[in-house]
Amino acid sequence: MVLSYRIRRREINHHHQLPDSLSPLLQRIYAARGVERAQQLQLTASALIPPAQLDGTEQAIDRLIAAREQQQTVVICGDFDADGATSTALMLSALAAMGFQHLNYCIPNRFSDGYGLTPGLVKQAQAQGAELIITVDSGIACFAGVDHAMELGIDVIITDHHLPAERLPAATAIVNPNLPNARFPSKALAGVGVCFYLLLALRAALRERFDEAGPNLAEWLDLVAVGTVADVVALDHNNRILVHQGLQRIRAGKARPGIAALIEVSGRNPATLQAPDLGFAVGPRINAAGRLDDMALGVECLLATNRQQALENATMLDQLNRQRRDIEATMRDEADAIVDNLQLAGELPKILTLFHPQWHSGVVGIVAGRIKERHQRPVIVFAQEDGQSGLLKGSARSIAGFHIRDFLERVQSRYPDVITRFGGHAMAAGLSVDEAQWPAFQQAVQQVIEEWPGLDVGETVYWSDGELDPSQLHLATAEQLAHAGPWGQGFPEPLFDGQFTLVQQRIVASKHLKLVVKQGRALLDAIAFNVDLSVWPNASVRRVELVYRLQVNEYRGKKQLQLLVEQLRPLR
Repeated sequence: MVLSYRIRRREINHHHQLPDSLSPLLQRIYAARGVERAQQLQLTASALIPPAQLDGTEQAIDRLIAAREQQQTVVICGDFDADGATSTALMLSALAAMGFQHLNYCIPNRFSDGYGLTPGLVKQAQAQGAELIITVDSGIACFAGVDHAMELGIDVIITDHHLPAERLPAATAIVNPNLPNARFPSKALAGVGVCFYLLLALRAALRERFDEAGPNLAEWLDLVAVGTVADVVALDHNNRILVHQGLQRIRAGKARPGIAALIEVSGRNPATLQAPDLGFAVGPRINAAGRLDDMALGVECLLATNRQQALENATMLDQLNRQRRDIEATMRDEADAIVDNLQLAGELPKILTLFHPQWHSGVVGIVAGRIKERHQRPVIVFAQEDGQSGLLKGSARSIAGFHIRDFLERVQSRYPDVITRFGGHAMAAGLSVDEAQWPAFQQAVQQVIEEWPGLDVGETVYWSDGELDPSQLHLATAEQLAHAGPWGQGFPEPLFDGQFTLVQQRIVASKHLKLVVKQGRALLDAIAFNVDLSVWPNASVRRVELVYRLQVNEYRGKKQLQLLVEQLRPLR
């Protein structure tokens, strides 16, 4: 639960052209998310943007076909997160199905290699016999690595979705919907989505030039769905199609063994899986490999061809994820203590910069996100890089309206000695700082942020879809909303607010509040996670304001409605 919040209700768009076959509630919710026509609700694969509109694919296809004709060794160079792992597995397995016989991959180690296609990673690819390197979910900022590869006579195809700098790497081909003047209508493709589109274009070219049917690429949509949701890209119409189609395969029991095993070890039911499950259950287990160990384990899980092998890998990933959670919990408690001390000393600064010599550099981003959510201000969390003193590795998380990469660029411009290197985008960034510069860095960011216009910190805003009538507070509504997604970043799951009579309250699992509330004649179960135990339970409270979602709670085969409480406030 955050410390301070306010509720803003989404504007109701009465000028939409959505069909009357949709319930008034769904019309209201869709229209508030920019859906105004029935075509925007079509989630069939035929509604995808055509792959021919993605710039760079023609050059990439020519080089790929030449590599296949000569049966050259192709090395996929990925990234150490879930998007990178799913992209790597997708390219390896789909290219193999298209007749490429010599395929390898290499993933940078977060602690020893750094991010992206570095000269060191190129050397690893060269040792594997690379004649062509394909980067996935990275490469657009890897100038030194691309140059080194080309000097060695290794061609490079970049597939990426990150924003480019003013100049582009000197690669053989670049496929990225965010290039300047790019024609592709959707700028929200994840790295795995870019790979999928390149493969669609390649299959079309093979059909046209060689009259080959090629594989059914729909078989890889479970990978695309996982990578898209896990990378928290905006679920625009095109991404919603990709995620929906992937979820349909998973629910139908057609997921590849690795994804099925990850769902199994997470305790989720594949038949009722929703998009948030990919982000909260599957994605973190893949990410744990890159955060604590080697992402090759995540890739091997996704490439597994039988259940036993997949389950062994998924179990190891689950164990790593449990370790990650333990490390994160300790770091979060220590970070909270630092922030509490800052509060005791006076008003919290507009940006929090936190460091502890014992913190794990693979988990700083998650902790930064947790602290940001609690205190609603930009946060940068540092650990010693590779456990060594001398260089601090930081991860930044920002709030809406504050572009953290632009901020770091301003700091570097004003104080050129305090940041060794940085990169990122509006909401997240990574950076390194010499430990000797730590005091100067802290002072610099506080000075620069005081000059930043329009920064509003300290309060969480919940965008609500309004109140529900008591007649809508039933299981059928929850099921209707669950099937109306996929919901996610940029297309948020419906959130409601309202006042209720508090009938029962008790603490469960030491920190969660189980409630029974009443509105009209309906008695409703509700649960609020991680409540402030100094406030709850409170026997004197008779009325509460809830910010909540409707949830289908299934236990022992029985389904019932539960309110999943995001925030609650006593009224009287």
